[in-house]
Amino acid sequence: MSLPAAVIFDNDGLTLDSEELWTQSEQQLFAAHGIEFSDEHKIALLGNSGPHAATILARELGRPDDEGPALVEEMNRLVYVALEEGCEPMPGAVELLTALAAAGVPVALCSNSPRGFVDRAIAAAELTHCFGTVVTAEDVEHGKPAPDPYLEAARRLGVDAADCVALEDSPPGAASAKAAGMTVYVIPSFDEANFAGAADQTFSSLADPQLLAAIGLDTA
Repeated sequence: MSLPAAVIFDNDGLTLDSEELWTQSEQQLFAAHGIEFSDEHKIALLGNSGPHAATILARELGRPDDEGPALVEEMNRLVYVALEEGCEPMPGAVELLTALAAAGVPVALCSNSPRGFVDRAIAAAELTHCFGTVVTAEDVEHGKPAPDPYLEAARRLGVDAADCVALEDSPPGAASAKAAGMTVYVIPSFDEANFAGAADQTFSSLADPQLLAAIGLDTA
């Protein structure tokens, strides 16, 4: 199997074990509003940011829609505090990034999180040098599930989106990459998450030998 023109990684819960930081922050935010945070809440929020997250938070917390942006800001403040404790790569992330570099495959990071959080998180995990470019929700007009972030990542790398592989863990992210025309490989954060046909293949982790084979690294 030939190698893709580029591999584009999602961040939270895929490259970095930072989804737990978001979960802690979400739990704190919900508790402050007298609501116990559940798996259903987590799945609804997973992979969403900006206006999408604002709408979801206002709905789930029983607040008016116009309070959504302030709720997002509060959640972001909480997650920055949580990030001060550090952030580790997900299993297999470093090894996969190393293998792609050795094979000469360009790599980008494509996240729906704020730029400040992404930059701090990958720096804490000592992975900043691994990515040819980093695209966040703040770099495009529409974040995931719109295709804009993945299209921008491909544009910056100088490759055709249709020739790229995207690695995702959330339904909004997978939908974004699929809408951009990419091959989408999913490592789900939650087994219950519904990817609605956006995943070309599903794998157990970034260390899954079948994932490496699907990317073409077994023959590189």
